[in-house]
Amino acid sequence: MRDLIPTVKITNHAGVKSIKDGMKSNSYSNIEREKKPSWIRMTANQANQNYTLIKNKVKHLNLSTVCEEAKCPNLSECWSRGTATFMLMGDTCTRACQFCSVNTGNPKGWLDKEEPSKIAETIAIMDLKYIVLTCVNRDDISDGGAQHFADTVNAIKKLSPKTEVEVLTSDFNGAYDSVETVVNSPIKVFAQNIETVERLTHPIRDPRAGYKKTLDVLQMAKEINADMITKSSIILGLGEKEEEIYQTFRDLRDHNVDIVTLGQYLRPTLNHHPIDRWVTPEEFDLYRKVGLKYGFLEVISSPMARSSYRAERALDFNNAGIKV
Repeated sequence: MRDLIPTVKITNHAGVKSIKDGMKSNSYSNIEREKKPSWIRMTANQANQNYTLIKNKVKHLNLSTVCEEAKCPNLSECWSRGTATFMLMGDTCTRACQFCSVNTGNPKGWLDKEEPSKIAETIAIMDLKYIVLTCVNRDDISDGGAQHFADTVNAIKKLSPKTEVEVLTSDFNGAYDSVETVVNSPIKVFAQNIETVERLTHPIRDPRAGYKKTLDVLQMAKEINADMITKSSIILGLGEKEEEIYQTFRDLRDHNVDIVTLGQYLRPTLNHHPIDRWVTPEEFDLYRKVGLKYGFLEVISSPMARSSYRAERALDFNNAGIKV
């Protein structure tokens, strides 16, 4: 047996201490990295003027993007198209899910009060027409950061009134008032990811997360604003069965979710949950067809699809232009 991958502790620019990549050394660390099949293709570097602008702005203003923090394989493509998913409230999450590479720690209430204006100014300079805002879980803040979320949306719309805003939020620990605060801001899409099937929710997700909690949050959002689009995402390759995927479809539709995305789990580090299986392109195509029969407005299903990937094209009704 080889040595465990070391646990790395870091301190960010704001003095917040965390576990790098979110997971300490554990029994998974001794499981070799899985060999990728031929259909898992990382996007080649497409660096251009847009890519350089986003990269420089993010670094200069100490902003966080889920593209970087979650090691998204589509980063180069999206940034070069002039799109990015900004991650609010820092780079440190109070939770530790076994599939996620975002740093884990306790920010102890820290917030960058200037973040809403920084992000709004960046989006205005880039002249973005569609933007996705996500966040780390902030269980250390009484409202989970809901007001900060709403402040950011309002700041964006003030400078860029024609820009459409999609939010991918935490579950706010199921707090109705927090969900209401975000939904009542001028957003187009409200998303909260269910991540996996009910049987695998624990241990895959942090103990404070919950399958039913996510469904309830999505239902709350729809009840507050019936005209708003709701969205969720399922990661495949964690050990789920086909019927469990379909049951998750049913549960999401029973809670009036409009759009679902499905993508292949890619293990961020050896400390994270191993890949159970490589889902084939043919299976992803099947899941899309079945999902549409359940009544979703759209099912975006592809090995490299992610919850925010090509979000602006979700309602083109063509799998966001992705060829599986």
